[in-house]
Amino acid sequence: MRIRHFMSSLTVLTAVALWTTAPAGHTAEQKLSDLKAKQIYLVEAKTGTVLLAENENQAFPPASLAKLMTMDLVFEAMRQGEVTPTTVFPVSEFAWRTGGAPSGTTTMFAALKSDVPLADLIQGVIIQNANDACIIIAEGMAVTEDKFAERMTARARDLGMMRSSFGNSTGLPEQPSVTTAHDLVVLARHIFTSYPEYYRLYAAPDFTWNKIFQRNKNPLLQLGIGVDGLGAGYAEGHGFAVVASVERDGTRLFLAMGGLASEKERLEESRRVLEWALSSFETRQIFKPNEAIGEAAVYGGSVSHVPVVAAEPVDVYVPSRNAERLTGRIVYDWPLRAPVTKGQPVGTLRLFEGEREIKAVPVQAAADVAEGTLASKATDALFELLFFWI
Repeated sequence: MRIRHFMSSLTVLTAVALWTTAPAGHTAEQKLSDLKAKQIYLVEAKTGTVLLAENENQAFPPASLAKLMTMDLVFEAMRQGEVTPTTVFPVSEFAWRTGGAPSGTTTMFAALKSDVPLADLIQGVIIQNANDACIIIAEGMAVTEDKFAERMTARARDLGMMRSSFGNSTGLPEQPSVTTAHDLVVLARHIFTSYPEYYRLYAAPDFTWNKIFQRNKNPLLQLGIGVDGLGAGYAEGHGFAVVASVERDGTRLFLAMGGLASEKERLEESRRVLEWALSSFETRQIFKPNEAIGEAAVYGGSVSHVPVVAAEPVDVYVPSRNAERLTGRIVYDWPLRAPVTKGQPVGTLRLFEGEREIKAVPVQAAADVAEGTLASKATDALFELLFFWI
């Protein structure tokens, strides 16, 4: 259905209900109104639909989830040729004492003053949640852990994680780090899509180093619901957190939660939320590629409006039954000035289920619009003057 337009202040919006399903009963989301997590963000990967968002931009310490950023930095460094899996890093006394056997924290038990290949350190971090492996990598790549942490924060900004900063490579509380559920999902999706050859390690059942066998520290792998990564953390005073990716029958979800009261609650809530999202939703296509979605007003053009389209299919992942009304708005800065070129970015299609935004899609002009005549420009100028005066 084409979306017709109305104007608001300096921004033009177009809006209409795309469909309405049976209004009776409660929506699938309402059945999860008793969420126990203080922060939660849940996204369906293919469509980018946001299924749950509660305090998703509220900061909390990542604890061991900071290791996801450590690994992203390593994966990117290998891609750029800075290091290779066979690069060998020494085990310093600081790494050994802070994250190794004497520390009493999760460790791969790397021996003091030994040399460890990067490939083994990566497995230590991902599978064993090893703090010593993180520090060995940080010192090997940046001389000091502080310098490595600066790189982590800069990398977070590059990925769009604008509310995250890191004080060290491990998430240990000696140096403060902060993140959000939203940022953790951004990071998890990036790791999954950008480094598939390394992402598979997050599901590895175990790893043996220094003749010590350890099972994967991610508790969600044992749920049997299709979770294949990424990790869990705990910060005193802030509770238990988790970042998970699950795939079933071609549907993949990314979940981040924080502020849970116990390990048991983390497991139970993760299972409940993921099972709900996998069983209660379906994918629907709203617009085909290059199908006219609506129109944008053109100032000083040979025509007054230009159709707008999305380059890719506009799909959403919505409740199978008792869904709320889905609505759409095209948002763009007014006026759009001629000349306009076909394919020129115009604005954003924002999709809502009820009052909650579930997806934003870039839209572009579907046709060229040349500059208009002097008369048409004069008419548009008069309209603009009256519009802004009002």
